[in-house]
Amino acid sequence: MKNQTTYHYQVATQNVDFTYRATIDSLGNYILNTAGIDAQGKGFGVDALSPQNLTWVLSKLVFEVDSRPEQFTEFDLTTWVNQNTRLVSTRNFTLSDKDGKMFIRALSQWCMLDYVRRVPVNLETIEELYNPYICEALSPCEQPKRLRPIEPEVVKEHIVVYSDIDFNCHMNTMRYIGLMVDMLDIELLKQNCPFRLDVHFMNECVLGQKLTVGMQTVDETTLFEITREDGVVACRASFEWK
Repeated sequence: MKNQTTYHYQVATQNVDFTYRATIDSLGNYILNTAGIDAQGKGFGVDALSPQNLTWVLSKLVFEVDSRPEQFTEFDLTTWVNQNTRLVSTRNFTLSDKDGKMFIRALSQWCMLDYVRRVPVNLETIEELYNPYICEALSPCEQPKRLRPIEPEVVKEHIVVYSDIDFNCHMNTMRYIGLMVDMLDIELLKQNCPFRLDVHFMNECVLGQKLTVGMQTVDETTLFEITREDGVVACRASFEWK
């Protein structure tokens, strides 16, 4: 379909765990790196925006994972933008194996930020950049779910260090997910269970901040909340195991 673009990848050795399957955070990296590559190639990436003191900020992310691919698996990652409101742009993804079988569906919602004034920007101000690339194809999964505060049963602390931060000097998106995955039961990860992951990124974290990662289990769902030392909630997430 017009304005859907497909990229070809292979699961690299450094992206698998002891089960020889791609880790959850590495799959997220494939998806988000492709978002950046695609936006740059079409003229509305951070390279085009930075002269105006603008950047893209991820607000919400949804994964629906049927199975994590094994080491050296080749796959196609297709992405497209299909919805824009005044403040939110929706980018979609599907991952399919060499036989065309889809094994991951994903949806991301992005806001634009003026990083000098630290305020959100009306996307209509740059619509001439991305409007030619809007696709009519629907999103491959349900819209992000509402995530409420949790009552943590397990809590761990983390200090934001150099290897956590990105080019904006904020904590990298996938590090949030990595902190959560590190708290999951290792037996659950061995099983390669299908799951849906919803993540809401609410407030930024920066170098040196102390974070509290709380986890709560409700039926077949594992809930997370990451809070900064000033009491501000940085991120909430939900792993719904199938």
